[in-house]
Amino acid sequence: MQQFNHAPYRTRFTEPWRIAPLITFRILFGGLMMAGAVRFMLSGWLERLYVEPRFFFKFYGFEWVEPLGHVGMYVLYSLIAISAAMVMLGLFYRLAAVVFFFTFTYSELIDLTNYLNHYYLVCLLAFLMIFLPAHRRFSLDVRRRPALAVTHIPAWVIHILMLQVGLVYFFAGFAKLNADWLFRAMPLAAWLPTKADWPLLGPLFEQPWMAFAFSWAGAIYDLTIPFWLMWRPSRPFAYGAVLAFHLLTKLLFNIGLFPFIMIFNTLIFFPAAFHERLLGRIGYEPGQERVEYTFPRIGGKALRPALALYFSFQLLFPLRFLLYPGDVLWAEQGYRFAWRVMLVEKAGQATFFVHDPATGHRAEVDNSRYLTSYQEKQMAIQPDMILQYAHFLEEEYRREYGLDSVKVTVDCFVALNGRASRRFIDPQADLTKLKDGFRHKAWILPLSEKGDALSTGVMTINNEK
Repeated sequence: MQQFNHAPYRTRFTEPWRIAPLITFRILFGGLMMAGAVRFMLSGWLERLYVEPRFFFKFYGFEWVEPLGHVGMYVLYSLIAISAAMVMLGLFYRLAAVVFFFTFTYSELIDLTNYLNHYYLVCLLAFLMIFLPAHRRFSLDVRRRPALAVTHIPAWVIHILMLQVGLVYFFAGFAKLNADWLFRAMPLAAWLPTKADWPLLGPLFEQPWMAFAFSWAGAIYDLTIPFWLMWRPSRPFAYGAVLAFHLLTKLLFNIGLFPFIMIFNTLIFFPAAFHERLLGRIGYEPGQERVEYTFPRIGGKALRPALALYFSFQLLFPLRFLLYPGDVLWAEQGYRFAWRVMLVEKAGQATFFVHDPATGHRAEVDNSRYLTSYQEKQMAIQPDMILQYAHFLEEEYRREYGLDSVKVTVDCFVALNGRASRRFIDPQADLTKLKDGFRHKAWILPLSEKGDALSTGVMTINNEK
């Protein structure tokens, strides 16, 4: 029997490719991150998100991450901006990439309230960039040390960036394969009519069929766009679709830098010749003498298993919601870090009660004493944040009133994707006796379709989680 030869496939991933796509990626990634950090500081968001709150919600396992105070947060974001600029310029690149990854990731771990999918993507890309030779051409490091310059890198360096970007799109499309998105056109059916004042397109946004068209087109786009970008004949048209899709979503919805991140990142699918022409406008020279980059032996052997482990995690972790019963959009178990973008229109109201078992006295909590309005809005629709806040209240009331024991319950109602508001959490559960973790949270009440009706209340748009 003839033995299958894997060598051509190994060669395809290890063959030398011109470095220009990686240089474009470095410049655009670093430049956008620098601009984002400066914008964050100038907008006053540091004070609103990291200084004003009295209590900060924590990511599970990262409870030790704390805000750094007013001055400390400005120092942190200054480091983010400076290190991002150094990545862009390729100046002390390795150090800059490490500093950017740790400072940016630390800032995002301070408060769970501020989680966004594109911040998670930035953390992942920053981590990968630490190990890539993105400074080996057209950089200040090469200007300082010309011997660093190379013209070619292993093809897999470009492939892993393609794969990371492709996974974001694919899982975003996979997440849209649910009944609300496909058969109720929610939440777009709730959002698009709010743009009825647009010229020309405005009246169309009020038509029910438009929400369905956008929903189905969005799912097909996310599921297939990486493959169209990889195929050379369709690549220019696919990138046109990328531009149209992300610019339209930027105009329609408040989703921050995410459209620009994806518009820039998808350029990695274009061949080196395209990038050399693009970079040539700012003085890039591809080099006459071919010089190939070789990863150092120390640590080089660990690259293959490390990458296999990393991408196995990226493939499996977004699917963890399958381990939990119920609707992931409702209970949000396995919701985060799974590229579930713009899938929910959710609004909630959570009324907490603190009980003194010794006297039987019950007090209603004024959430505004401890949370900002944005924190309260996010907490009321996310079970793990509700649980964290209940434990905070337990400690606060013990300290403030000298109570020996405290019981905390919540009466919480949530409206999901146009449904009438319904009870979200078991109102009899003593939240102080419960612990967070990866196990199923049985105290989350299931989403019942009985009595389903459109809510007449004011909806809070939650575009990008």
